[in-house]
Amino acid sequence: MAHSHSHEHCESCSHEHHHEHEHHHEHEEHSLKKQFWLIGITVVLLIAAVLVEKHLNLSTWQLLLVYLVPYLIIGHETLHEAWEGITEGEMFNEHFLMSIATIGALCIGFLPGAETEFPEAVFVMLFFQIGELFEGYAEGKSRDSIAHLMDIRPDVAHLERSQESGVRSQEDVNPDEVVVGSVIVIRPGEKVPLDGVIIEGTSALNTVALTGESLPRDVNVGDEVISGCVNLSGVLKVRTTKAFGESTVAKIINLVENAGERKSQSETFITRFARIYTPIVVFAALALAILPTLFGGNFATWLYRALMFLVVSCPCALVISVPLTFFGGIGGASRKGILIKGANYMDVLAKVDTVVFDKTGTLTHGQFAVTAVHPDTCNENELLHLAAHVEHFSTHPIGAALRSAFPDEATDGCVVSDVEEIAGHGIRARVGDKIVCVGNTKMMDAIGAKWHDCHHVGTIIHVAINGDYAGHIVINDQIKSDSPEAISQLEQLGIARTIMLTGDRQEVADHVANELHLSEYHAELLPADKVAQVEQLANFAFVGDGINDAPVLARADVGIAMGGLGSDAAIEAADVVLMDDKPSKIALAIRIARRTLKIARQNVWFAIGVKVAVLILATFGLATMWLAVFADVGVTVLAVLNAMRALRISL
Repeated sequence: MAHSHSHEHCESCSHEHHHEHEHHHEHEEHSLKKQFWLIGITVVLLIAAVLVEKHLNLSTWQLLLVYLVPYLIIGHETLHEAWEGITEGEMFNEHFLMSIATIGALCIGFLPGAETEFPEAVFVMLFFQIGELFEGYAEGKSRDSIAHLMDIRPDVAHLERSQESGVRSQEDVNPDEVVVGSVIVIRPGEKVPLDGVIIEGTSALNTVALTGESLPRDVNVGDEVISGCVNLSGVLKVRTTKAFGESTVAKIINLVENAGERKSQSETFITRFARIYTPIVVFAALALAILPTLFGGNFATWLYRALMFLVVSCPCALVISVPLTFFGGIGGASRKGILIKGANYMDVLAKVDTVVFDKTGTLTHGQFAVTAVHPDTCNENELLHLAAHVEHFSTHPIGAALRSAFPDEATDGCVVSDVEEIAGHGIRARVGDKIVCVGNTKMMDAIGAKWHDCHHVGTIIHVAINGDYAGHIVINDQIKSDSPEAISQLEQLGIARTIMLTGDRQEVADHVANELHLSEYHAELLPADKVAQVEQLANFAFVGDGINDAPVLARADVGIAMGGLGSDAAIEAADVVLMDDKPSKIALAIRIARRTLKIARQNVWFAIGVKVAVLILATFGLATMWLAVFADVGVTVLAVLNAMRALRISL
């Protein structure tokens, strides 16, 4: 009972979260509009104040009152934030710096022999708000990019209900309300609201929002469908297998939205830096205002320089642009079907110099298929036909591979009887009037059939008819067509070592490693052996299918899982999830991480460089308040523009 209750709680949370998300978006838009209007009104009033100062002979106090109107209109929120910071014991923030600098500029005019700086005070506040507006817009853009991914969230599910009269009716409900095992109808053009299995209809699904793949995926009865895809052509009836809170789409939305909580080293450094840096700047400005006057300097001159010092040293550009860069990088990667669970994993991905692969399901498809048929006494078709019939009732993957290689087996009317499975040997059965044995060399030896070996790599299935050897069939796991490209791309990125770890036989591993030109491989390993193999490595990524590789994924510096359109274990265990099972996306993920880090570093060096230069100029009286405003707001705007490049993944 507790379990179902937690389910309901999870679903309702998810639903509330969606509304919260929409509400937050509306609130952001509203505050940006309000800010825009306040800036416009302030500009008009500031021009009016400058004209009044020019044409009317007002006293300093009267002028202060004239300039206070635009100053308070544009600065009231900043002053409020600064006051809140002081009352909460966190006074050293950018609002506090701006408030002190501008209030100081308003007061300078009352010092003996000093000129009034009223327009500058209003301008500093005005530019600070323009910078804030710009930051809000950029953050909104970056959120929209992730919200574009959030568009995969379905709004409605057409639930099918049976009436007592036997007539079926449809009811439109919120996806949160659909229980597991219900039948839902998905019309062409609609988003798939919940994970499930098709029970009626065929269609093509657009999975671009989940995988970044533009090619539609054909689905038929019995196929699984994943929430968040778009149904393109036919009407589908789907029996749900998960509640909304547990569905792929809910998990992905949750992952991407919470990615911001895991901060990168650059972000945590910037946060700590700002906390220590701001008080140092305030005290340095105080020293700059007071110390020179003790040695005969003009107090008004040095106070003006100290105020410039405060404006320049505001750490906005760093505090805003670095997290925004990582946010953009994560959003851009998610549009390519790469889910990075946090900015901290970007740091690690960028430094990776070794990539370790699991074999089955990662470099290979993980599904057996017939790769060669070598008949001795009959033709290829006959050999496959008999083997498929004998394996008709087998649940083993080898049986499935033989049946899919000869699909007509179910309809050709052959009678199969006396089926006998011999443990460790194979299966014997009567097909029509023939006794057919399908199995390994032990089975052939037991019935006295003269078998011979095969030069092909893979699992060799021997077939005997009425006690005579008829030939053999080679079954093997297929290498993904994308795998060779994945390895060559990693080499181009300068990844020094590509290692494969597998539990498979030595000769199979040898074949795959040679085909893909891997730098090393280790075969016949148990899960514990895989962990032992990676213990000696540093700066490495492990790529697995996330189900049996959880221990190694957890041990790796960064665990990359093949998400395969919704493998739960993969999404839970890994730090990075590739939503479409393509190994070539690993190189793309590393390139995105390296590029994101590069943009973040550019912003840090650019912001610190400009600020230090202007601070030195301000100290020697070579800078004006306008240059100080550029060093703060201008640098912030340029850094934010640069950070937004992380969103555009044109790799």
